[in-house]
Amino acid sequence: MASARIRANELATKRQRPKMEVPIESASEMFGKYVFNRSVMQKMLPKKIYRNLLDAMEGRQSILPEYADAIATAMKEWAMQLGATHYCHWFQPLTGASAEKHDAFIDWQSTDKVIEKFSGKQLVQGEPDASSFPSGGLRSTYEARGYTGWDPSSPAFVWHGGDGVTLCIPSVFFSWAGDVLDTKIPLLRSDRKINTAVLRLLKVTGVSASYVFSTLGLEQEYFVIDRALRNLRPDLVLLGKTVFGALPPKGQELQDHYFGAVKDRVLAYMCDFEIAAFKLGIPVKTRHNEVAPAQHEVAPVYERASTAIDHNILLMELMRQIAVKHDLACLLHEKPFQGLNGSGKHSNWALSTDTGINLLDPTDNQENNIHFIVLLAAILHAVHTHADLLRASIGGASNDYRLGGHEAPPAIISVYLGQELENLLNTIEKEGTIPSASKKEKYDLGVHLGDLKKEATDRNRTSPFAFTGNKFEFRAVGSSANPAISATVLNAIVAESLNTMMDEIEAKLKNKKSVSNQILLTEVMPVVQKYIRLSKPVRFSGDNYCEEWIKEAKKRGLPNIKKSIEAFAALKSASTQKTFEGILTREELQSRHEIVSEIYCLNLNIEANLMVDMFRTQILPSALSYQKQVAKSLNATTEALGLKKQPSKQKELLVRLMELIEKAIDASDQLNEERIKAAELALDKRGNAYAFLVIPCMEALREVVDQLEEVVDDTLWQLPKYRELLFLI
Repeated sequence: MASARIRANELATKRQRPKMEVPIESASEMFGKYVFNRSVMQKMLPKKIYRNLLDAMEGRQSILPEYADAIATAMKEWAMQLGATHYCHWFQPLTGASAEKHDAFIDWQSTDKVIEKFSGKQLVQGEPDASSFPSGGLRSTYEARGYTGWDPSSPAFVWHGGDGVTLCIPSVFFSWAGDVLDTKIPLLRSDRKINTAVLRLLKVTGVSASYVFSTLGLEQEYFVIDRALRNLRPDLVLLGKTVFGALPPKGQELQDHYFGAVKDRVLAYMCDFEIAAFKLGIPVKTRHNEVAPAQHEVAPVYERASTAIDHNILLMELMRQIAVKHDLACLLHEKPFQGLNGSGKHSNWALSTDTGINLLDPTDNQENNIHFIVLLAAILHAVHTHADLLRASIGGASNDYRLGGHEAPPAIISVYLGQELENLLNTIEKEGTIPSASKKEKYDLGVHLGDLKKEATDRNRTSPFAFTGNKFEFRAVGSSANPAISATVLNAIVAESLNTMMDEIEAKLKNKKSVSNQILLTEVMPVVQKYIRLSKPVRFSGDNYCEEWIKEAKKRGLPNIKKSIEAFAALKSASTQKTFEGILTREELQSRHEIVSEIYCLNLNIEANLMVDMFRTQILPSALSYQKQVAKSLNATTEALGLKKQPSKQKELLVRLMELIEKAIDASDQLNEERIKAAELALDKRGNAYAFLVIPCMEALREVVDQLEEVVDDTLWQLPKYRELLFLI
């Protein structure tokens, strides 16, 4: 009888692309179909209530209590028309995932009859049991009361799951004592802080705006493999990554998968989750194959940061759920396959005004863009000052596997600006003047094509924080991460840096009644020069992967924190506490440190435990069975041919097999011992034990097991191999 692996291979090979009905609606017609958006609000709400809700969405005003019931009723009626039977407050606790508790739209009308009801009180505030959510010591486990509060800045939506339809209300999450227990409140507070800082700058430079907000474009990388093969790998089921696996004869070295034709099954899956995303108002725009086989990317149009983050979390859930319908598995882990490219979530960050100006676009509002120079200097100074905090914001056991590989930036945080901006800053630093903008060149390729203009700068794929024309791309964010954490840190550090610069600029302009652009430049330039010089070490335009950069970064005093457990210390530093004033308290920051450290340890403990379990119950039996076969074959051959000595090469194979098995057993035992010892340590020591004692044992066991995979009879090996996982789709 064929093994489960062989049967799964046959099933994966025979699968056909599912038949899909072509949508009768265009993208624009279906977009936001399941969202309580402005057009729905305008139809269903009185004008004054609609206006109040719009102001609340933009952060200018709170929902007036007397309007809450009317909004709740409209929301319920709209959702029920779409089939909703329940509602939930959808929030983002400190687990890294979203959370929800469903309640039905019912209340008693009489002792034997119910009616559908949803009140303003139920809309505005909920009370889920918070006892099992991580709090990092902010509250005890027995203190169960936690509150959710409706966040009007993100639109409510209807979610279809299984046969159920639920009205989801984006919310914040906090404790009975008012402690912040989620990622949303700090993000919203950081946006408010950067709004205040940037408005100070725009007031001085004469740019008209009522408020400023951060924007994000989140490029989501992921792997897609056949579900039957995935289900035979306990590591993929429990961790979303492989803990063992020898490299296949062909990997990504030919670069033939990158931007190649998308396979039919995968394209059908992409189309399916894109349609679902459109209906939820998620503006997905780009899709393509990534570098590694079975790796892909989806990217949306830029949005306000808080909305973009909500949409990214929803999109990841859609991708996981819809993959099941296609007999596929979507892997969002940062490093599912060793030796191949990992996955990131490139976070493209910028600042925008309510008047539509992208403040990081030097060509936007060209007649008055002094703000761009000041902002650029502030951002560079912020990244240089808080490189350790930025490293902590993208930290995690899973992302550590990816950082520094040839698909992700290293752990050294640096900034790439491109030649034109480098020339601009060098001129400002030396001469205190702004050079005139260079005219865009055109390409002449010697053939008759359209007008092909050359961009001002190339891109640097190895840089963790790169300017790409009108935004900064934070490439170090992990694919499975909640991007709210890194966005909050970016907002906070830039706001602090900009406020420091504005204190100096406003002091220079204090006694001047009217300021022309020329006078403004004269007063601003010395401040800009000062901060450009201070942050110069963080600017790097070369290859971030090369050994020379590691040595150079050390000379420049830039931190190189390879293990996230060490980076997390930045969350407790005095400088971070100062930066996060008005965003998180000292106690809340310390709680974050405890939570991320605990999660780091738990993930590595699960991974180490799983490696031992898989080795003992799946890999070792296969290796012993093959060893027995080889020994029998060797003895039988020697006896059948009447040989005085056993064939040397076959004997060498048996000896090598025996040595590998012995080495693997020793490595497994050593890993288990170190894991048990690490798990018993106090948290402040536990993380380092996992990072520097357990991980090397994991690597040692994997190395010898992967060698066994290349020796053991293929029909005896139970786990689907890389060649099957990556190419049978």
